[in-house]
Amino acid sequence: MRRREFIGITGGALAWWPRAARAQQASIPVIGWLATGSGHDPIWASYVTAFEAGLKETGYVEGQNVAIDFRWAEDQYDQLPALAKELAHKQVAVIAAGAPPAAVAAKAATDNIPIVFIVGNNPVKLGLVASLSHPDENATGINLTLDEVEAKAWAIA
Repeated sequence: MRRREFIGITGGALAWWPRAARAQQASIPVIGWLATGSGHDPIWASYVTAFEAGLKETGYVEGQNVAIDFRWAEDQYDQLPALAKELAHKQVAVIAAGAPPAAVAAKAATDNIPIVFIVGNNPVKLGLVASLSHPDENATGINLTLDEVEAKAWAIA
C-alpha cells in the first residue's frame, strides 16, 4: 500500500485550507479519519502510525497544530454513513478515508469538505470523482488500480 502518497495527499489537502479560515478559528484544524476497521487492529494501528509520521514530515503534529478525530466502523459497514455524517457535521478540515466503503460514505455525507481516499477500485466507477485526470469535486486520492491489474493478470493466464 502507498501510505506515504496517501499521507502526502492528506497533508496537501490541509495546506489548501484557506489561511483566513485558520486565522478566524481559535482552535487547530481537525482531520476526520473514517475507517472500516478497528483502531485496535494492528494493521490499522500501523496505518495510523504511518499517517501521523507523514503529517509530522509535512509540519503537522497531532495535539500541537492539528487534531485527528477518529471514526472506526469496527467492520460494521452499515455504520459508515452515520460516522461520515458526524465528521461532516463537525466541519472537519478534511476527511481521510482509507477504504472504498469509507470513501463512498464520506462522499455521500458532504459536498464541500475535502475527502482524501485510498482505494483499490476505480474511483470513477465508485462515484467518488468525475474522471481520473480531472476529479472536479471535493474528493481526491490514490487509486491502486488493483481491479484493473487483476483483470489483466487473469486475461494473460
